[in-house]
Amino acid sequence: MKTLRQIISEANETKTALGHFNISNLEGFWGVVRAAQNLDLPVIIGLSEGERDFIGLRQARALVDSARTEFNQSIFLSADHTSSLKRAQEAIGAGLDLIVFDRSELSPEDNIAETKKCVELARSVNPEILVEGELGYIGKSSKMLDELPVGVALDESSITKVEEAERFVKETGVDLFSPAVGNIHGMLKHAANPRLFIQRTKEIRDVTGVPLVLHGGSGLTDEDFVAAIEAGVAIVHINTELRVAYKQALIESLQESPEEIAPYKYLKGPIIAVKQVVEKRLNLFSRR
Repeated sequence: MKTLRQIISEANETKTALGHFNISNLEGFWGVVRAAQNLDLPVIIGLSEGERDFIGLRQARALVDSARTEFNQSIFLSADHTSSLKRAQEAIGAGLDLIVFDRSELSPEDNIAETKKCVELARSVNPEILVEGELGYIGKSSKMLDELPVGVALDESSITKVEEAERFVKETGVDLFSPAVGNIHGMLKHAANPRLFIQRTKEIRDVTGVPLVLHGGSGLTDEDFVAAIEAGVAIVHINTELRVAYKQALIESLQESPEEIAPYKYLKGPIIAVKQVVEKRLNLFSRR
């Protein structure tokens, strides 16, 4: 089976992208896995710090390993938005495939220093563990928003600058880089999410020489997804869309069968809902 590094490299070469989908329970896991199975496409399952605390880090590793073996499917596990070296060390020790090290709220100098330490730590344990660094603030919560998060980078003067990105990647040695290019975490309730700065995305990819990662994919237009992937994005994160689909399907399931008390029956709807969102996104990202 190909490594995550190999699959990301191939995605960049073919102008496609891998989907990175967050989960926090078994229903989300099966929704993502069954979608990847149906389409025979690789997929990354992500766990934020809150999600990994809820589902269990080593338990999630065991789930992914069992599915990879049983279905011969390229499924990878990511420690999404890891905010400290201590939490990174936990994920590295548990054998996760990707550490998304997010110190974007620090000064550029401190961000570089801590991210470099994370890269060195991962490589000292297993050179195949990839490390992603982030530069630029895009908000923190994968939820429905009444308004734009305070302080997010949404204009040409505040989004990630090309020279800053070049310095960050060179000095940290990260395998993947996530810039702020108009993307935000979460989805706006009453308006469309901002559009992406595609030209800046391309310029950053050209100077850094590493595949880019797009966070905050929920709520973006298909047009922006395709353009961003063409510009060098190799991984796209989706979380809020899955949470919305899951919750709505659960509400409908309980309303349709109010007397049902067997979880494996009323939770079928959420699994299907998550699967449908993942399939739609994987088809788009793989340019099918």
